[in-house]
Amino acid sequence: MYDVSIPMALVDYIPVVFFGWAAVLLQRDLYRRMPKYAFACFAAGTINIFAAGFCKATWKLLYAAGICDFQALNTMFLPTQSIGFLLAGLGMVLMLAGRRSTALAVAPPVFSGSFVFIAMMVLGLGAVCASLSVLAAQMKKKGVIALFALSFVCSMAMGYLSSRDSTAAAVNWAEQLINCLGQGLLLAGVLSLHKAGLREE
Repeated sequence: MYDVSIPMALVDYIPVVFFGWAAVLLQRDLYRRMPKYAFACFAAGTINIFAAGFCKATWKLLYAAGICDFQALNTMFLPTQSIGFLLAGLGMVLMLAGRRSTALAVAPPVFSGSFVFIAMMVLGLGAVCASLSVLAAQMKKKGVIALFALSFVCSMAMGYLSSRDSTAAAVNWAEQLINCLGQGLLLAGVLSLHKAGLREE
């Protein structure tokens, strides 16, 4: 049993909207700056992240409303979002590196648990925030770097809370409020770069 209410489920859509807004702005502003392969990674990653958050919020709403417990929407969240952050981070790094990456043929790892997904998410999110901070510094908007840093810290705090008892309402509310703050900070930073002329840089 999950201690989820309809207001909690509706609030869960807020960070999803914040992230989606920031992602669309970045896709439009960075399209001409990114090599096509880098943009493909970044776009696919941000779409994955948005879809994962939207599906989980929808699962909460369906569950809280007593319609159904659509577990697939819940269980897909971590792998889908982790792969999304990894792709988005890779796209940003490839843009800054300005050179084609070579894919390595590696046998798929054998693992159990969620550690690999958590590592992918942290690496991808860290790469996105670090790359945006580099762009902010290049645009002489150094104050914006703090927004990206705080957004990253909020995401790490939310990750820590999600490792606690996520069935408790108090933990869910804390996760959602921190997520709203983190995605709001990300959106504020992206808006600041957008208004400063990121597309024209």
